[in-house]
Amino acid sequence: MFAYEFMDGGVDLDSLERIHRGDVRDWVGAVAGSGLFTNAQVARVDAGWRHDPKSLLDTLLSEADEMTVKRCEMTWAALDRIDSPAERRELVAVGGYSSAVASASTTIA
Repeated sequence: MFAYEFMDGGVDLDSLERIHRGDVRDWVGAVAGSGLFTNAQVARVDAGWRHDPKSLLDTLLSEADEMTVKRCEMTWAALDRIDSPAERRELVAVGGYSSAVASASTTIA
């Protein structure tokens, strides 16, 4: 129903990033504003898309051409890699020093 608006003029990277983050307010607002759904149905859609934002993307791409779907899936996968815990490097305190400092001091010593 709102796929044409999403696809209008090509795929918007900012929109993909917002959906990936779970920021689905605009799309939930569009569903609510359509008048086709009850408040309870809108609440379920909102909860579902927040829990699984990829399901919103899949819905928006349901009538897209194959190349657009592929581009969006590749972009989504890249966003997944960026958000992956394995990609995040957090400092861990060990004995009052961060792991970065501890490994650097071991190397220097």
